[in-house]
Amino acid sequence: MGARLGAGLGGRTRGSGDDDLEVAHEINVTPFIDVMLVLLIIFMVAAPLATVDLGVDLPASAVEPAPRPDKPVFLTVKPDLSIAVGEDVIARDALSSTLDSATKSNKDERIFLRADKVVSYGDLMEVMNLLRNAGYLKVALVGLDGRSATP
Repeated sequence: MGARLGAGLGGRTRGSGDDDLEVAHEINVTPFIDVMLVLLIIFMVAAPLATVDLGVDLPASAVEPAPRPDKPVFLTVKPDLSIAVGEDVIARDALSSTLDSATKSNKDERIFLRADKVVSYGDLMEVMNLLRNAGYLKVALVGLDGRSATP
């Protein structure tokens, strides 16, 4: 009878009929899985609520421009997506060698990047990736001075 009493409390009995109880050393993972599923559902519901899309109208910059070097290196993206270093139109695969000659292989020199208004953001990012692949990490974006424009 003692062997049967432990069976209802999570213990196991031997099949031999002895009165000694064998203790089950197994962890019941069902409550753990239930808790994990509840937490997963809570995070799945709460995650979209945590991200908020806000429309932001950024103001124009009215800061004094930084001083330019004596001979800046300008990289221009034209409306037809051709690129030019200075005034010379070059092929995209010759960008690295042309910049090396313009900067005397100084990879720390700042490259002034300017693009026409009709150039898409993706095309501008492709040119910036070409610059990064060439080893030029200091890039300044050139724009019009917004301080003189009337609101």
